[in-house]
Amino acid sequence: MDLDLRKLRYFVAVADRLHFGRAADELHIAQPVLSRQIRALEQDLGTPLLTRDSHGVALTDAGKQLLTDAGPLLASAHAVRRRVTVAARGSQRIMVGFRAGIAVAPAVELFAARHPDVLVDVQRIEWDDQASMLLDGRIDVGYVRLPIDETGLRVTPLYTEPRVAVLPAGHRLAGKEEVTEADLAGEPLVWHADTCTQPTRRPHPNAGYLVRGVDETLEHVAAGRGISFLARSATVFYSHPNISYVPIPDLAPDQVYLAVAAARTSPVVDDFFTAAQAMADVTAECGNYEMWQLGSDAVSKHG
Repeated sequence: MDLDLRKLRYFVAVADRLHFGRAADELHIAQPVLSRQIRALEQDLGTPLLTRDSHGVALTDAGKQLLTDAGPLLASAHAVRRRVTVAARGSQRIMVGFRAGIAVAPAVELFAARHPDVLVDVQRIEWDDQASMLLDGRIDVGYVRLPIDETGLRVTPLYTEPRVAVLPAGHRLAGKEEVTEADLAGEPLVWHADTCTQPTRRPHPNAGYLVRGVDETLEHVAAGRGISFLARSATVFYSHPNISYVPIPDLAPDQVYLAVAAARTSPVVDDFFTAAQAMADVTAECGNYEMWQLGSDAVSKHG
């Protein structure tokens, strides 16, 4: 029996909120209707997905598994709808997502030479929407930085990038040629919410600010609320009068990957993927300040 995507969406709404009333309000349907749809889904699958008692609503083991699998499945269905709509307009377009500090232009130029009839659009993405934007079709290809939830994705290593310490201009180590992890041990870290992904071997207390991107990070550090770590390309693409970037060689490098939805099959997307891989060295060097100072003609050599 085929899985009913509408019932699956209803289940996800309940599972996310663990409350039938709030889920029904969110879905704009009556609660009895929602309850019947969930029971029907359980009958379709032959197993209880939720338990309901005086303590509230809870997921069974089967329900937890379905919730894990439902996200990529629903996102894939949404992406299909998006692509059909684009195709119906008679246009060929791909959307390329990229994290801050990653130069997409070298691959776009190479791809355009081979596919002059395809419009390549670009959109910056942040750490917390990398996977979701690929899965739901908002972007077709992503230049992503680890960590990323790889569920439902095909990810391929592209290059690594050294990190730098991001310090307030008045910091005791600002302006040094380089620093070590030990030099900065124990200082508050301006980092995103998922603290387990801190790149350091030495623990840092989280400064407590929820940041999504480079701009927010720089503002918090400039205000003296903590330090941070960014990929070296930040020194090229982001300047700030109250920030000092200092190399930190013993810190694990930032890892840049290419990613597409595993269910995505498109010769055009595959060709962009190939172009991005071919230009990986050039893309990596765009984040190297020394290369910019020397006026390297690396991009033109690949023309």
